[in-house]
Amino acid sequence: MQDLSRCEICPRKCGVNREKGNVGVCRTDKKITVARAAPHYWEEPCISGKNGSGTVFFSGCNLGCVYCQNREISRFSVGKEVSVAELAAIFEDLQEKGVHNINLVTPSHFVPQISAALDIAKLNIPVVYNSGGYDSPKTLDMLDSKVKIFLPDFKYMSCSLGEKFSNAPDYPEIAKAAIKKMFSLGGKPRFDKDGIMKSGVIVRHLVLPDHADDSKAVIKYLYDTYGDNIYISIMNQYTPVCDTAYAELKPTGMIVASYGDEREYGKIALIGPTRMSYGKLLPSVEYLAGRVGNIMSDVLKGLEE
Repeated sequence: MQDLSRCEICPRKCGVNREKGNVGVCRTDKKITVARAAPHYWEEPCISGKNGSGTVFFSGCNLGCVYCQNREISRFSVGKEVSVAELAAIFEDLQEKGVHNINLVTPSHFVPQISAALDIAKLNIPVVYNSGGYDSPKTLDMLDSKVKIFLPDFKYMSCSLGEKFSNAPDYPEIAKAAIKKMFSLGGKPRFDKDGIMKSGVIVRHLVLPDHADDSKAVIKYLYDTYGDNIYISIMNQYTPVCDTAYAELKPTGMIVASYGDEREYGKIALIGPTRMSYGKLLPSVEYLAGRVGNIMSDVLKGLEE
């Protein structure tokens, strides 16, 4: 397992000695901390299916977004410390519950330990890497042949938004490089006869109030770069769960006043080689190079410009 005495496993490259109990931006030392491990039924349908996704929520985070809905886990590292062997046993226990996959949630700062646990665990279901998109390609290489499904965020195309909301002005370039590596490891999407994903990449994007132009830029980049070889999951469940200095993220009147016409495009949807939808029923959509149908019209109209 990689030495963490000068930790550089994520793009923050803090250089702290996690081996001796020091913590970096992720707020964790070498010890694995798990906040929750259980079947989860509310991921994308091709991930959760009928039996659920075997989620393992890791404590801490290397981003620390100001609007985080899981602050107790990401900021305060609430959870239980487990060894590599215990983590492997958690994976196996979830598999025995009949879940469709093992879903590693916010895993970026524990990749060496996770890789070691996957070497031990006897799994015959896919493993999902579910991250904020702020990942190091070199670190992702540790998961080659161990993880087949990648579920990263692409939060911002704007460097200024990356700095403003996640203290990461390099977020766009980091996410681009990470997703490129994930695509090389996961490949084109593959599904079983029941529509459950077996391998591939789904990129998530959370629509933030008053930042529709940035959402357009993210979606356009992903489609221009990967076409029908990945799926895009567009989400509108931004929830103002904590106090913030940024007016557009405050709760008072935010959802109606700021989303406006974007509510149409904000409905959760997957865009890919074969269209799938979830959440509210969506109208049919044709999403080809340079052409967009009648879904998400306000946000996606910019793709033709």
